[in-house]
Amino acid sequence: MSSSPHHSGGDGNGHGNSEKRPRFFDTKTKSICWSKADTVPGRHPERWRKDAAGNIVCKRFFNCLGCLCYEYDHIVPFSKGGESTADNCQILQSRVNRLKSDKSQIDSDKLKGYSCDINFTDKELDIIEMAVFGDVIRPGNQCRCRTVDEVLGKFKAKDNTNACKLP
Repeated sequence: MSSSPHHSGGDGNGHGNSEKRPRFFDTKTKSICWSKADTVPGRHPERWRKDAAGNIVCKRFFNCLGCLCYEYDHIVPFSKGGESTADNCQILQSRVNRLKSDKSQIDSDKLKGYSCDINFTDKELDIIEMAVFGDVIRPGNQCRCRTVDEVLGKFKAKDNTNACKLP
């Protein structure tokens, strides 16, 4: 006899259902969800987006708790019958998603109230982007992080991309 609890293939509402609903968004759905989120003006759209509350989030900061971190959210919560489809997906700053929890029909003002109270400057986002991606790609500023040997004059980069200037 197993000590593990038995889980039925229900729909999350106690109703038996022979087909299991996927609880999580698959890779394709996540890609669509990211692409339908608002872009951040002046930022690379594959790296930066705005969540449903207008918060800037970074593609590399998935499933962490910082102010640039995000998660994929079921607009209609899974527990309330929402499906794991692109139409029911939005990106949300992680803390906003955690506070939203299983609530539905929350307006953007309420979501903004759950958000981090911080606004990053372009220069700060450049530094974060350089630290995370090793370069910055945006209109008017495409640069890369120099190596220690470049700084010391021991190595000349083969890449013609300008080195990023630090504050």
